[in-house]
Amino acid sequence: MDKVYKARAATIIDAPASKVWEVLTRPELIQQYMFGTQVTTDWQVGSPITYSGTWQGKLYQDKGVVLRVEPDKLLVSTFWSSLSGLPDLPENYNTVRYELEPDGDRTMLTVVQDNNATPEDADHSAQNWSTVLDGLKKLLEE
Repeated sequence: MDKVYKARAATIIDAPASKVWEVLTRPELIQQYMFGTQVTTDWQVGSPITYSGTWQGKLYQDKGVVLRVEPDKLLVSTFWSSLSGLPDLPENYNTVRYELEPDGDRTMLTVVQDNNATPEDADHSAQNWSTVLDGLKKLLEE
């Protein structure tokens, strides 16, 4: 069965795309809005990306690969969560797209996560991404 359900979340941030990009790609800033996650990567296409930390008392080590990098415009990577309960196999990876659309001094940031197994999984992921985007927006607009 194909997992075609997509999670989508978006927000408008009162900051230029270059500032949004910086917050999306600097590990010390990511940690501030993504539940304390430690991100390790060099943001080069084909490079690994790891996310580690503690979620609800459980240690996790999530991972993926950087697929596309267009500074101030688009960031795409794969993603597999050790907390998903699914084996670390290609079919269990999501693709996460961060799309930045500049509008003067503001930026529309949209996150799309594909390959969710059910509509409920997609809704859950969308809620998580909304929380992440709220934190990112708050960090940039303070």
